[in-house]
Amino acid sequence: MYDIIVIGGGPAGMTAALYALRNGKRVLVLEKHGFGGQITYSPKVENFPGTLQLSGNEIADKMLEQILSQGAEVELEKALSVEDLGSCKRVKTEEGNTFEAKAVVIATGVKHRMLGLQGENELVGQGISFCAVCDGDFFSGQRVCVAGGGNSALQEALLLSQKCREVIILQDLPELTGEQTLQNILRRQDNVKIFTNQKITAVKQTKGQLSAVAVENRLTGERQMIETDGLFIAIGLIPENEPFAPLADLNAYGYFDAQEDCLTRTPGVYVAGDCRSKSVRQLTTACADGAVAALAACRFINEQLA
Repeated sequence: MYDIIVIGGGPAGMTAALYALRNGKRVLVLEKHGFGGQITYSPKVENFPGTLQLSGNEIADKMLEQILSQGAEVELEKALSVEDLGSCKRVKTEEGNTFEAKAVVIATGVKHRMLGLQGENELVGQGISFCAVCDGDFFSGQRVCVAGGGNSALQEALLLSQKCREVIILQDLPELTGEQTLQNILRRQDNVKIFTNQKITAVKQTKGQLSAVAVENRLTGERQMIETDGLFIAIGLIPENEPFAPLADLNAYGYFDAQEDCLTRTPGVYVAGDCRSKSVRQLTTACADGAVAALAACRFINEQLA
């Protein structure tokens, strides 16, 4: 039996593993795809304390190397469920294996809702981005497009308008759906253009880099090609927390309804990172959650032994 099983190998999960290992716990990390999570989509990270510049993949590799050197065990398996057996938690995986631990940290993250276009995935980090805070500086003085019209898209556009030569908002609905205050601010910006009823139908690349997006007017059918240096996709995030709902409450959007203490209604089960309900989803906040959840799990285990 393990002391702690961490579900998810992103920054939150690997930080949780690190803190648990440093507290002398035996830790297993289950990751369904590849270690690093969403940060691996960032070609350059310049806002992580103590790091001038690293790619997201480099950060992920360093974090994985660190926990392995501390004794973490890792398995590339997808966790399907967590069963609370009181003195232990049983985790079942899609691969048919079962693992047990005294405590579990769920750090499943989120995935970005994509446009579903051919060649889109290959351009992530090569012109396609999801985070103006993370990547906006790389497009300073350039033209960028923002896909979406909700609050997240408008907030991205507002931040980009302070850095970029031109920001083009492409909303496929008849009107923007974000807060009116944000809309008013953006409409006053000389370098922001807003187009509604515009569906992005294709992305064009030149030498492996995004160079244009094709759009179609949903009312008239008119098509045009918009040259752009970047495309920020802000049409929503998708948490994948439903399998763990029996142990941890979800809010209306599918995120774990947990506070900064990362506690759930099930003793010995904790949540961390982007999968948790929160206002800021960044590399630093994911790591902070991982530390909080791991230390809470360690306290729980130690109290059971006392």
